[in-house]
Amino acid sequence: MREPPFVVDAPKQTVSLTINSDLIARIKARGINASRVAEEALARELDRHRREAVTSDVVTDLAAASNYVAKHGSYADLARDHYRGKKVDTD
Repeated sequence: MREPPFVVDAPKQTVSLTINSDLIARIKARGINASRVAEEALARELDRHRREAVTSDVVTDLAAASNYVAKHGSYADLARDHYRGKKVDTD
């Protein structure tokens, strides 16, 4: 189960945002809840940033693992050879 990007039941906080005056007037005229929409958009953006960070970490870790295998060989191959009774070079 994925952890939510923020505590959803945390208390609300009043903040100040600078928004295009025509846009906010049209939003209000249509009865759109700007606070709710802003909160949802910010939550999506936070989640996108978190996913990008995780993807970056995974790419870095996979590169490190590939470099290790290129330099030292595969641990799976080493274990397989060991259990098959082959002489294993462990330098």
